[in-house]
Amino acid sequence: MGVMSMRICLSHLQLWQIPRPKIHLRKSRSSPGLYASPSITEYRSSCFCSQQAQAAARGVLQNKPMVKEIESVGAFQKLPMVMPSVDILSSALKKAKRVSATKVPLRDYVANFPNRKCLHPYERSLTELTLGDGNYEKVLKNVDALRKKVVSAGKEHASLCAKSLSKREAEERLSEGLQRLEEVFNREGKAVDDLLNIAKTLRAMPVVDLETPTLCLVGAPNVGKSSLVRVISTGKPEVCNYPFTTRGILMGHINLGYQNFQITDTPGLLQRCDEDRNNLEKLTLAVLTHLPTAILFVHDLSGECGTSPSDQFTIYKEIKERFSDHIWLDVVSKCDLLQTSPVAYVTEDEDSEHLEMASYRKMGPDGAIRVSVMNEEGLNELKDRVYQMLVGQMDRIKSRSNEDNAEVAT
Repeated sequence: MGVMSMRICLSHLQLWQIPRPKIHLRKSRSSPGLYASPSITEYRSSCFCSQQAQAAARGVLQNKPMVKEIESVGAFQKLPMVMPSVDILSSALKKAKRVSATKVPLRDYVANFPNRKCLHPYERSLTELTLGDGNYEKVLKNVDALRKKVVSAGKEHASLCAKSLSKREAEERLSEGLQRLEEVFNREGKAVDDLLNIAKTLRAMPVVDLETPTLCLVGAPNVGKSSLVRVISTGKPEVCNYPFTTRGILMGHINLGYQNFQITDTPGLLQRCDEDRNNLEKLTLAVLTHLPTAILFVHDLSGECGTSPSDQFTIYKEIKERFSDHIWLDVVSKCDLLQTSPVAYVTEDEDSEHLEMASYRKMGPDGAIRVSVMNEEGLNELKDRVYQMLVGQMDRIKSRSNEDNAEVAT
């Protein structure tokens, strides 16, 4: 960090005591007796060093914490801009040279990152699943700990500078303070860079408008969800022939009937209990749990996705039961690959199949639309049904909003 590191250290020194002038007793030739006079040069020198420390300290640390409670989504787009630790050092030193404060407050960084408990449940889940459980709070705690250490060291050495009786002494103590603060910042300044990375990650999260109807595509990995998103919306997800192509939540928009809707592509679900699911699968469940969405469940019976029809059927039944209150539409994708007889998997025991499973393996769920992105079969019908679903979702949102307003009025 070098010279730049020494620069920021000035920003953490605070002046708590103005230096007293050194008093000299001198004889007057024009009048008898002694008179007292301060050493103006020494007074101004030590005072200037202390003013430098004080000004820089005001630049990095402000004493006006801000507390905000965030009730809706969109908190990540309001995060403060975090400067890299190297830039904080450089900026604060330049301003400190002019004895004027630079506004790069570590305190405000901590105060303006929302408390995770105050986030909307959807965004609260995103922070945990994307950053890791507890890492968000840990980084903020480290930044605050750095601030406290810098304040403590700055106060101590600013006081020593203020008590200096000569210019040389003030400069020596200032140099010692800079060196100590540089050591603190070099040792623990990584916390600021970690916070910068968190801010970049969270700002990249998709923004969801809770008042706009949203269609959520759900299903096993590689069943064709991303391909359908590309066909019916502005979203451009990655489409590859391997599981878990979708590594996060992708938002797109649908323009139907002069109305604008949202569509989200989600990571695929496997047949297993919630405790064994990875964070990608948990992201999908978080969307369904915390956002008012209509569900488009995608089935692939062609044998191309890597998940057997029986496993897809089990996943489908579980999700349908758990989110039965959602508006729902089933789609069988890749119908151009379907053969006259269903694909048999070695892991399936055909003798034990019941009638519902046998019917599912041939045609999918009752009422499912058969579509193909390759030959465009069923796509027009799909778009019409999607429009009807989203209009119905709009009615639900308006009804819920009216109920909330009625409760507030009473």
